Amino acid sequence: AAVTLLSGGIDSPVSSYMIAKRGVRLVPVHFFSFPYTSELAKEKVLSLAKELTAYTGRMTLQIVPFTHIQEEIRRACPEEYFTLIMRRFMMRIAEDIAAHNECKAIVTGENLGQVASQTMEAMACTQDVTHLPVLQPLIGMDKRDIVKIAREIGTFDTSILPYEDCCTVFTPKHPATHPRIELIQKAEDALDSEALIAAAIEGTEVIEVG
Repeated sequence: AAVTLLSGGIDSPVSSYMIAKRGVRLVPVHFFSFPYTSELAKEKVLSLAKELTAYTGRMTLQIVPFTHIQEEIRRACPEEYFTLIMRRFMMRIAEDIAAHNECKAIVTGENLGQVASQTMEAMACTQDVTHLPVLQPLIGMDKRDIVKIAREIGTFDTSILPYEDCCTVFTPKHPATHPRIELIQKAEDALDSEALIAAAIEGTEVIEVG
């Protein structure tokens, strides 16, 4: 089994599908930033999870409240590191959920060079906080290849619905593309990471899908 990070975008349902077809049971995790993202964004992810059950079978969708973590990062950390620190929190929480669901890996929809947080240095920085293997089935694919699969598996039309996910809410104007891990760690010292993660896990909503 593996935890799969399911945003509302085009990529993550495709990456989930690609790992599911290798015979891996998936536990989808969605980070939800109410009120910055609406209930419609949550419904969209629920729809994507339901569409994926054709390939995955029943799944237990975990919806993690992420607003407080994002607000704390915005309050206490340098703006250019927002996205990277946010992703590091996602990985820590995903690892905790993995431990409680007998999952041996984390699946992401990352695609090399597609956005600022997907340079090699940024990925190293994100993966620095987890001991689990991070599976990235889309890593070398072009967007048109990903869209083609999304259309074939029936998730594309849902993915392009116009509801923001949490990644787009606190996007820095000038994100760090070549971050140094020690500087990110220093920036994180301003946060009570353990308490923030514990509260998010405590507030996670679990929905059976399929």
